[in-house]
Amino acid sequence: MAPIKVAIVTPGSFPIPSPGSSSVERVVEKFAPLLKPYAEPRIFGRLSKRLPRKGQFKGVVCERFAAGSKQRYIHEVGRAVRRFSPQVIDVENRPQFVLTMKRMNPGKLVWLYLHSSTFISSPYISSSLLHKCLQAADKIIVNSEFLRRIVVSKAPEVASKVCVVYPGVDTFRFPSQFSGEGSAKRESLRKKRGLSGKKVVLFMGRLIPLKGVHHLLNIVPQLAKKNPDLVVVIVGSPFYGSHRKTGYARMLERMGRKCPGHVRFVPYVPYTKVPSWMLVADVVVVPSGAREAFGLVNVEAMSCGVPVIATRAGGMKEIIRNGETGYLVNQSNIERELKERLHELLGDKQLRQKLGRLSRERVEQTFTWRHTADRWVKLLNESNL
Repeated sequence: MAPIKVAIVTPGSFPIPSPGSSSVERVVEKFAPLLKPYAEPRIFGRLSKRLPRKGQFKGVVCERFAAGSKQRYIHEVGRAVRRFSPQVIDVENRPQFVLTMKRMNPGKLVWLYLHSSTFISSPYISSSLLHKCLQAADKIIVNSEFLRRIVVSKAPEVASKVCVVYPGVDTFRFPSQFSGEGSAKRESLRKKRGLSGKKVVLFMGRLIPLKGVHHLLNIVPQLAKKNPDLVVVIVGSPFYGSHRKTGYARMLERMGRKCPGHVRFVPYVPYTKVPSWMLVADVVVVPSGAREAFGLVNVEAMSCGVPVIATRAGGMKEIIRNGETGYLVNQSNIERELKERLHELLGDKQLRQKLGRLSRERVEQTFTWRHTADRWVKLLNESNL
């Protein structure tokens, strides 16, 4: 039986592959090659000076187009998709692209893969247009039960078309600190970065208010009193692939300077460097706001055997098992609960290791890219193509 041809249409924000892309492109990079040999995926995305118009990435053909004008971009992609003639067209995180793909490729199944609630909300789309886009999609994939509920609340009529496919993590690239290789890397990296003998609390992500970094920095003075060997490492910048600062980012730096020796800022790092920072941490903190649909940083830390303290928000409640693989704290009382949980974990190495080992086990059981691809293949099977 011939493989099912699947066109994957990316937003055109970042090229694939890209060391500085958003999570949308990263998810595509990871799961698309694993659809083979059952499916024949082809990625349609943004052109880059360093990449050819047509090439291959991990055995998957990539076609690339200029993305200066979104309207021109999606029409050029639509024509290329028509030439490819797939059975399924997967639109990544841009509901309005569904209508264009439907119009330009009549008779083809068009799926919408949502990674967040951003582009199904004002000001990006009106309620009436959103309903049209969601109704036109033959299937709607979301990355968490949390996001599924949001979609259904906005358009109850599409409930039967919405299904959850969790993103994953590359457990080889994010090795457990309890493996021989992971342990050796961890010690080497901690020594290289001047973190040997320190208790390292890590935040990794964009420096924007939604990510809640200020809550962590607010409690550093109290944490440092009980833990003089504490180092809070903040890895990230306000924008993907850029070191450009905002007023909020500068405010965070001022907060950090109040605790000299206990706070370290590391500007944006490419995704290839993310595992090396996860591996040096003792605890990872994810104090995001309510709109966090999933949060890859959670499973990446867990893959390294590092316990996570996250807000009881969005899809993170589906990832972290409170008291078993990490802790969930309430947003309404975030700083007090975060401080209590950090005191608990920083003061008990055995507890950190217990939660870390269980975190790695949970990732291996549920949150690998192989799991993501297998769920995709199951959906393709169910479509009777």
